[in-house]
Amino acid sequence: MVKIISSTEAASLLKDNDVLATSGFASLGVPEALMKSLEKRFLEERSPQNLTLMFAAASGDGDSKGLSHLAHEGLVQKVIGGHFNLAPKLGELIRNNKICAYNLPQGIMCNIFRDIASKKVATISKVGLNTFVDPRVEGGKVNAITKEDIVEVVDILGKENLLYKCPSVDVAFIRGTYADEKGNISMEHEATLSEATCIAQAVRNCGGIVIVQVEKVVKAGTLDSRSIKIPRIYVDYIVEAKDKEDQAQVLGYDYDPSLSGDIRITVDDFAPLKLDARKIIGRRAAMELVEGSIVNIGIGVPEAVSNVANEEGIGDFITLTVEPGPIGGIPQGGKKFGSSINPECIFDQPTQFDFYDGGGLDIAFLGLAQADKRGNINVSKFGTRVAGCGGFINITQNSKKVVFCGTLTAKGLEVKVENGELRIIKEGVSKKFIESVEQITFSGEYAMKVKQSVMYITERAVFELKDDGLHLIEIAPGINIEKDVLDLMDFNPIIDKDLKLMDKRIFIDETMGLKD
Repeated sequence: MVKIISSTEAASLLKDNDVLATSGFASLGVPEALMKSLEKRFLEERSPQNLTLMFAAASGDGDSKGLSHLAHEGLVQKVIGGHFNLAPKLGELIRNNKICAYNLPQGIMCNIFRDIASKKVATISKVGLNTFVDPRVEGGKVNAITKEDIVEVVDILGKENLLYKCPSVDVAFIRGTYADEKGNISMEHEATLSEATCIAQAVRNCGGIVIVQVEKVVKAGTLDSRSIKIPRIYVDYIVEAKDKEDQAQVLGYDYDPSLSGDIRITVDDFAPLKLDARKIIGRRAAMELVEGSIVNIGIGVPEAVSNVANEEGIGDFITLTVEPGPIGGIPQGGKKFGSSINPECIFDQPTQFDFYDGGGLDIAFLGLAQADKRGNINVSKFGTRVAGCGGFINITQNSKKVVFCGTLTAKGLEVKVENGELRIIKEGVSKKFIESVEQITFSGEYAMKVKQSVMYITERAVFELKDDGLHLIEIAPGINIEKDVLDLMDFNPIIDKDLKLMDKRIFIDETMGLKD
């Protein structure tokens, strides 16, 4: 029978050397009470020790919540995860070589949990080929003390694939909304279903312990059977979150029913973005949208594409999706990234990545942190700081078209639009287009091999990847090509003979008429 216990009792169930799998996506769906109690136990008892953490996307708030609670030397010895950016204390242990660490694509992590559940010895996928995950590059190893190979190149029916080893998992910390007295778990207040069900299946079939944090335990038979996402046969223990903040739909925010589909809100009165570098990039990128497109939009500058689409009245002509499950609606940014206002439906994360990996996306708009002359992109590692790839590799390798969005330079850039032309008021001190990226999160070589359409859109220039390299195809009005573009790149792009000016409508502070 499923038992209802306290978070303190739940933390006491872990043993030295256990493999702990946690669900959640960034600040969404975080089993905060369980992580806090495990941290408290370790600080008081120095136990358990030498855990291995597995997660698709490191849950956290960019400060001290989520997986940062577990970032203690001695508590953790190894992590295998998709993203680390919102768990900075964990990132610090990795950076200082205090724990071994592997960074694998987020969708692959979801598939690994599912494959563990069905007792497969490995996950096989083309996702990650020619990137830093490929063992011929870095093998997903994040720091110097990480030695063991967990990724191999294999030939399947004459085609290259990557084989990701599937370990056994001992304990699950996952999160739901309600549990009935029998242990059935619903998720109606969640903005993402994450990979919680797959983790529960995996741990159950490994003979481990599944612990679910919920908002409240209700009478048996009172939950709609269609709302049950984790059945009682997967569950061992239930913990009610006593502190409301520990069960926050999004860490640091009050419950928003429009993110879980409980209500629909009016969005017509959203204020348009100011005409700055971010909006210029969003406008030029939105011009690549085609009616009927299924779209993924990444965090940061690409979020402007969603804003522009709604401002231009074309939001209803495309379908926006986000990797942890929402389809339709308006994707949110910042710490709410991963959720959508007014989603038409919310899938679990593994199902969403199945669609992405199979080429279901027509176009994806992702960030541009570093690019090189071969068209490679790095968004995952900068110096000693490890951000992680998240779903970037799954999305960029498999979308029919991918558009990278970001400013030409970083750190201090200031621009102004005057009389339909772009003026650089203050140049950024950091170049983004460099000779060779620090880490290959997107492989230009692989993109050309599979005949993928790839663009790089900045506020002053537009590039396209072709078989012979990176081509400069458009430049903003008012921009000097030598001083404002070429001198700020560490390599010379191929300049198209028919180099065009970016559409003048982009630089006029009124709607562009994209709907027409």
